[in-house]
Amino acid sequence: MYLRKKRLATLRPTNGLFSIAIEGAKRIMNRTDSPRLWVQIKEEAMPFVAKGRSVFAKHVVDADVEIRPQEEVIVINGKGEVLAVGRALLTGEEMKAFNRGVAVRVRRGIKEESL
Repeated sequence: MYLRKKRLATLRPTNGLFSIAIEGAKRIMNRTDSPRLWVQIKEEAMPFVAKGRSVFAKHVVDADVEIRPQEEVIVINGKGEVLAVGRALLTGEEMKAFNRGVAVRVRRGIKEESL
């Protein structure tokens, strides 16, 4: 799905669900009063996540409590700016409670968007 030559999302034929792209995530975060399915991470992890590395639970500051495993999520910084998009491996509550393990398998970070 494109808007003005920018990819917002991709329909996955295997399950019929959309995979959100960085541009789509930015539009959601900037144009929604109360966005859902977001994960806020610590500043120390931001450079790595922006390059496409996974988010570990120990780096999660806050997360939408409605997140369920296998859902598409938007990874943000403390200002609400998009850093990456990916698939949740834990619930939002687990992301905040756990100190070990991968919370989000990042598919694309903002620093690799031009690839």
